[in-house]
Amino acid sequence: MPDGLFPKYAFITGGVVSSLGKGLSAASLGALLEARGLSVTLVKLDPYINVDPGTMSPFQHGEVFVTDDGAETDLDLGHYERFVRTQMGRKNNFTTGQIYETVIRKERRGDFLGGTVQVIPHITNEIKASILAAGKGYDICLVEIGGTVGDIESLPFLEAIRQMRIELGREQTIFLHLTLVPALLTAGEIKTKPTQHSVKELRSIGIQPDIVLCRAQQPLPADARRKISLFTNVEESSVISAEDVSNIYSIPRRYHEQGLDSTVIKHLGLTNHHIDLNEWDRVVSAMDTPETTVTIGMVGKYVSLTESYKSLSEALVHAGIANRVRINVKYFDAETLKTSSDAKKALTGVDGILVPGGFGERGTEGMINAVEYVRSAAIPYLGICLGLQIAVIEYARNVAGMHHANSTEFNQKTPFPVVALVTEWTKSDGGTVARGGDDDLGGTMRLGAQRASLKEGSKCAQIYGATDIYERHRHRYEVNNTFLADLEEKGLLVSGKSIDNLVEMVEVPSHPFFVACQFHPEFKSTPRDGHPLFSAFVSAAGRHIKGNIDNRQMAKVAGE
Repeated sequence: MPDGLFPKYAFITGGVVSSLGKGLSAASLGALLEARGLSVTLVKLDPYINVDPGTMSPFQHGEVFVTDDGAETDLDLGHYERFVRTQMGRKNNFTTGQIYETVIRKERRGDFLGGTVQVIPHITNEIKASILAAGKGYDICLVEIGGTVGDIESLPFLEAIRQMRIELGREQTIFLHLTLVPALLTAGEIKTKPTQHSVKELRSIGIQPDIVLCRAQQPLPADARRKISLFTNVEESSVISAEDVSNIYSIPRRYHEQGLDSTVIKHLGLTNHHIDLNEWDRVVSAMDTPETTVTIGMVGKYVSLTESYKSLSEALVHAGIANRVRINVKYFDAETLKTSSDAKKALTGVDGILVPGGFGERGTEGMINAVEYVRSAAIPYLGICLGLQIAVIEYARNVAGMHHANSTEFNQKTPFPVVALVTEWTKSDGGTVARGGDDDLGGTMRLGAQRASLKEGSKCAQIYGATDIYERHRHRYEVNNTFLADLEEKGLLVSGKSIDNLVEMVEVPSHPFFVACQFHPEFKSTPRDGHPLFSAFVSAAGRHIKGNIDNRQMAKVAGE
């Protein structure tokens, strides 16, 4: 049960510029409160009119994070799950599009009895109802407001949380405002004026922040802290330095040292349990004292914006923590690997290759060239979603003799559609296979956590230490079961299948580490627990390094 009669609410807003790290600040505060024994959940309110980020370009929005219940959400929910134990779901992310869609649906049903539907109270009431529903059953709900104070898109959200302060009371709500404190190198000083103006803008719409988080390059000097306190009407102890750090998992400890969690606890009247940050200290220690460095090459199509692969890069970091190694991720644009020799030249020197998920034909031939190189060179390989489909296509072409094999997503006329929509699978009698008897299911996304059964004795089952697993999906196309017998005859092992007989995992038993999965294990990786698939991949990459060193030493001895 919540600590008190109702859940408490902490609202996190941002000012001056976007992308200051509200999500990380909210997640870090959540980690601190959870470490005090409180039950914590988080909500992200996004001001864009898209219903969800599922159809948005990764170059514009970054990664789409998928929850167990199949919601396509903002990447900040990934930060939330990496910092707190609470699992996020569709109730933890709302967009302006979703809010308006719900209100308009109610209006069409006649729920408003013919009244005029307005931003206030109808839109703001829906926002408040969504926040209250998400916080139910928790001690505290942290609510991050997307965008920047002053943006017209964020105004309904800000108005809603302003009303919640009045309706719930000061002891049930707390406002945190994250702003930028820039440093002018030529003048040799930092400037607090942007923060002052940002808080002034927030106060003009009726919100007085209780805590100001100051993003800066260096820790905030005492005189700057006093000045910000004076001009923003916030207690000096509530002006928190949020300086740049080399390790994001050190942020909870840094905030705790400045008393952020204590201030929140005191303001909201929550029980002040003893805090235990040992887990986070162990994470930071493992990252700060690695035994070696492992270089992982990521061959993708969105590498110009690495936020597109945020959960993947973090999952590799978590695997590094588990193996006590530093992960150096090198990004390769798949479009530049036009030939096998291009791939060999570019990828020589990496200790493991990862091909991530993606949609569309662009860059896929480069990915196939990369997979051909690592398979033949016995370099550890991990394929995620599209990375599994690429691995199957490459194996079909270069090992199973299915020349010009492809996915129907990339080539509708391929003679060997080894990857296709389920409705496109060809049966021996010339007909097609439809999953579950419903033609529409073949052309829609498989989303959210689903069960997979792993083959006993396979490398995948050994990695997971289980034969039944649940992982999150986000894809449309499937490996075509029509070709499985031919592929397995040539040495490709289908080591995991879904309950409705779809390929979930493949491996090459004769290879040191060649594993691919149709799902997205990165969405379930955390710094404290890691993920077995990534940990095994990084471990194999480490063995690859050692093998190369041993071979060079043996060659040197032989030469002498």
